Amino acid sequence: MHAAPELKVHVTRHQDIFVITVRGELDFDDAEDIDAAWEQAERAALPTTAVDLSQVTFADSMLLNGLLEARRRHAADGRELVLLGPLRPAVSRLLEVSGTLAYFTVAVAGTGTGAVSPGGDQGAS
Repeated sequence: MHAAPELKVHVTRHQDIFVITVRGELDFDDAEDIDAAWEQAERAALPTTAVDLSQVTFADSMLLNGLLEARRRHAADGRELVLLGPLRPAVSRLLEVSGTLAYFTVAVAGTGTGAVSPGGDQGAS
């Protein structure tokens, strides 16, 4: 008997913040789960969506495209999209090499509850 695959995408709501927590190695095979999370965030229409990427060890253009599209939609609706870190090297590299890191606000993830903590931007390494 095989163990069930680890949940890579989890969504929660903390007051007026919609939180998408992503972990592990993400690639094209995970597109459906990521897309479902973006759709839930869109339907919730909360002022802020926080995407916790602190546990992502690999990501490709699928995640990058999703982040850029979510950023565009949030901006069009006057909502904020925040990436929660600290970002692991693979994610930082993806954002830096693509020239998109500056498009995002990166904050430090809260401890314990997974809520956003006011920590300001995380600079590029």
